[in-house]
Amino acid sequence: MNLIPSYSADGQTHGRFDYAVIADWIPPGERVLDLGCGDGTLLRYLRETKGVTGYGVEIDAQRVLGCIRNGVDVIQIDIEQGLQGFEDDSFDHVIISQALQAMHGTEHILEEILRVGREAVVSFPNFAFRANRAAINAGHMPVSEDLPYEWYETPNVRFFTLIDFEELCAQLGIEIRERLAFDDRGEPVTDDPNLNGSLAFYRLGRAG
Repeated sequence: MNLIPSYSADGQTHGRFDYAVIADWIPPGERVLDLGCGDGTLLRYLRETKGVTGYGVEIDAQRVLGCIRNGVDVIQIDIEQGLQGFEDDSFDHVIISQALQAMHGTEHILEEILRVGREAVVSFPNFAFRANRAAINAGHMPVSEDLPYEWYETPNVRFFTLIDFEELCAQLGIEIRERLAFDDRGEPVTDDPNLNGSLAFYRLGRAG
C-alpha cells in the first residue's frame, strides 16, 4: 500500500498508510471527532485532504500542545469519563485510532462514540496476529510495530482479537458495516484476518 504523507508537531512529513485507510471512509466536508488524537496529525491530514472540521480529544498535556502546533482544535478531557459534553449526533464520524486497547471502559466508550457520532471508525492492533502468537508460544509478550511497547511499560490494558471485538459489537447491538485488515507490512489481508492481520479497521454504525 502507498504511504500517505502526514505531519508531526515538528512540521516534518511521515508515511502513514493507516491515515489513507481512515480517510477513504470519511466523505469530504464532514464533522469529525478524533478520540485519543495524539498530536492531531490525523485530523490535520483529514482537514487538508477532505476538508473536515471538528475536534480532537486528548488527555496528555504534551500531545495537546502538539495539536495546537498542528493547528488542530483540541479538548483536553479523559475519554474514560465519557463524552457528556457532546450532544447526540454532534458528529458525522467519531474516530478512535489505535487507542481502544488503552481504554478500561471499552463497552461504555463504544456506546458513547455511536451516541455522539452517526458512524464510527475504530482501529486496533490484533493480538491474535500470527507473529504475536509465535512470541507467546516462545514465552514472551509480543513486541512489534503495532504493539511497540515492552510488557512493563505498555499503556495497553486490553489485549483482544478481531473475533473478540466482533463478538462484543454483537453483544452491544453495534452494526459492523465494513472491516479491513492489514499485515505487518501494511498489505491488505483477506485470508483468515484474525490470524494474518496485524492491524484491523472497522466502520461501525447503530444497528437497526
